[in-house]
Amino acid sequence: MVAFLFSACDHTAELPEDRTTGADPTLPEPTKSLIPTVNIAPAVGWKNGGKPIPAADLMVEPFSAGLDHPRWIYVLPNGDVLVAESAMPPQPEDNTGIKGWFADMVLKKVGSAVPSANRITLLRDTDGDGKAEVRTTFLTGLNSPIGMALVGSDFYVANTDSVMRFPYHDGDTQITAKGEKIADLPAGPINHHWTKNLIASPDGKTLYVTIGSNSNVGENGIDKETNRAAILSIDLTGSDQQPKLFASGLRNPNGLAWHKDSGALWTVVNERDELGSDLVPDYLTHVQEGGFYGWPYSYWGQHVDDRVEPQRPDLVAKAIVPDYALGNHVAALGLTFSSGSLLPEGYRDGAFVGEHGSWNREPPSGYAVVFVPFSGGKPSGKPETVLSGFVNSDGDAMGRPVGVAMAKDGALLVADDVGNVIWRVAPKASE
Repeated sequence: MVAFLFSACDHTAELPEDRTTGADPTLPEPTKSLIPTVNIAPAVGWKNGGKPIPAADLMVEPFSAGLDHPRWIYVLPNGDVLVAESAMPPQPEDNTGIKGWFADMVLKKVGSAVPSANRITLLRDTDGDGKAEVRTTFLTGLNSPIGMALVGSDFYVANTDSVMRFPYHDGDTQITAKGEKIADLPAGPINHHWTKNLIASPDGKTLYVTIGSNSNVGENGIDKETNRAAILSIDLTGSDQQPKLFASGLRNPNGLAWHKDSGALWTVVNERDELGSDLVPDYLTHVQEGGFYGWPYSYWGQHVDDRVEPQRPDLVAKAIVPDYALGNHVAALGLTFSSGSLLPEGYRDGAFVGEHGSWNREPPSGYAVVFVPFSGGKPSGKPETVLSGFVNSDGDAMGRPVGVAMAKDGALLVADDVGNVIWRVAPKASE
C-alpha cells in the first residue's frame, strides 16, 4: 500500500517545459482526482564524491560539507558565511488522520522529517581557495531558524515563531548573548508552512518577513490564515514593532531580494497543489505594498480556484498577476540577485533561484538552480539551468537545493539540505 502511494500518478504533464515559464505561461483547465499525483524522489545523499552538474561555463565544488540539514545562507559584510541548519518543528495539529499519516510518510521519504539542529553555523574561507577552513557554532538555542539579517550591530534571526535580535561585532565567530524577542510570528500547532525568511530594507529601518499559508487552499479554515500567506513588515525605528501586513495572497513566499537597480523587493512563491501536473506555476515577482496575489481564491490573477469556500470575487478582482512563472511545482525557495564580476558576463544581471523539487508532479520538476536574466529591472528571458543532476537515473534525490547567496568574492553559494553541503559555483577553470 505504501509503495503504491509513493508511486501513484494520476496525471502526467502534457505541456512542454517552455510553456510553463516566463511572463505568460500556459494555464490549462485544472485536473482533479480522488488521489493526487504523487511522485517522490527518495533522499539518498551524494555517494563517492558525487556533485551536481554545472552549466558549461561554470564549475561546482563543496564550500563546506557534513552539515546538518543546511537550509539557508547569509553572507556577512566581512565575507563570513552563516548557514541556518534547520528543519520542521513539531506540528501536532497539521494534517491529522489519514492525510497526516500520508504527509509524514512523504516528509520521511524526501528527507525532511529530521530533527532540527536549531543552529546557525559560521563558515570562513581564510585563504581564498573557495573552501571553508573555519567552522564554528555561531548561534544556538533557536527554534527552526531560517531568515538572517545584519543591521548595523544588530543581528536578526527569523525563528518559526518569532524574530530575535542579537548583538554582533565584526569578526565574531560566536554569539553567546541570550538575545531579545522583538516580534511574535504566526506559528501554533498547525504551522503548515513553517519556514520564515526575512530581509532588511536598504536603509535598515524595516524588516520584511515571509509567512507561508497554514494549508494548501484554506481547507483548515480561513480563520487559521490570519497574517499568513503574506509578507509582513516590522518597523525597527519606533516603539511599535508588531508585524504589519505588507502584501498578501502569496501562498508560500520564501526567498527575498532587493533588485540592485530598481530598488524593488522581489520574492519567489510556491503555489497550490492538487490541480494536476500542469498547474499551478510557482513564480518570481516584485512585491507591491498592499498588493493581493490571489491565494487561496485565485491563481495567476483571476483564475478562480472553486475548491475554496466561501468565494471572494471582490478579492479575485484585484488579484495581481505575478511577473514571471518558474514552472509547475518546482518548489522555488532560494532567491538572490547576481552581484560582483566573478561569474561570466551572462550572469551579471538577473536572479538565481534554488528549486527544491516537486513531489506531486509527473515528470518531476525543479531539483535545480536556475538563473533568470533581467533587463531594465524586469525578467527578460527564459530561465537558464545553473546546477542540475540532483536526481539520479533511478529517480533518487542525491541533493535538493534550497537557499542561495552571493559570496563576497562573487561566487554563488547553494545550500543542499539532502546532501548536507554548501556548494560553491564559480567560473570554469581555464584548460
